[in-house]
Amino acid sequence: QVQLVESGGGLVQPGGSLRLSCAASRSPFSIETMGWYRQTPGKERELVAAITIVRDTNTHYADSVKGRFTISRDNAKNTVYLQLNSLKPEDTAVYYCYAFLPYYARNFWGQGTQVTVSS
Repeated sequence: QVQLVESGGGLVQPGGSLRLSCAASRSPFSIETMGWYRQTPGKERELVAAITIVRDTNTHYADSVKGRFTISRDNAKNTVYLQLNSLKPEDTAVYYCYAFLPYYARNFWGQGTQVTVSS
């Protein structure tokens, strides 16, 4: 198993930026992908962005964040980052980092970090 520790959330003005980080503990079993879901109370959890933790980097973004958010990785640190730019009020949510481990065939989750975009 792995443990994920998230940081970087906060309160920002519309148009502002944040950088979220998610650090994964070392594991004998490799991580295939890491990314972020976000959830607002009463709404469906949404996949925001994902990145492969392999030699070839592949990324995915929700249509709602394309061009504004960027996901990146630092494999040496077992950490992924989500740069959130041009933030909008509708980006307000709890952002949950996840890691998918093929060995367990499931996602592991971070504790979540609150992002609030408000003037």
